[in-house]
Amino acid sequence: MNERQLGFFRDRLRQLEQDILNNAGATAEHLRETQFVPDPADRATIEEEHALELRTRDRERKLLKKVQQSILRIDSGEYGWCDETGEPIGLRRLLARPTATLSLEAQERREMRQKMFGD
Repeated sequence: MNERQLGFFRDRLRQLEQDILNNAGATAEHLRETQFVPDPADRATIEEEHALELRTRDRERKLLKKVQQSILRIDSGEYGWCDETGEPIGLRRLLARPTATLSLEAQERREMRQKMFGD
């Protein structure tokens, strides 16, 4: 992968990182807003919305870690190479999932093993 492509992915990952951090801040502000709702059904709806938002942020928290690791991989020269086989990860795969650490073939093998052995 050339420097221009690495720069593109670094910018894309940094933008994703910033979006996740912005969402986390918005969620924190949203949850701080206290709402008194006398109707139990409305209160339950609000609580369910908060729970869904928190689950979404938890998934983003995990993604944030992967994004930051991918940025470090770019800096160390390991980005775009499969952890399992050492072969290049295709650009189309990296465009679809910029945090990918396995080539498409290696990921398919891993998923097949998990499906077969419940690993």
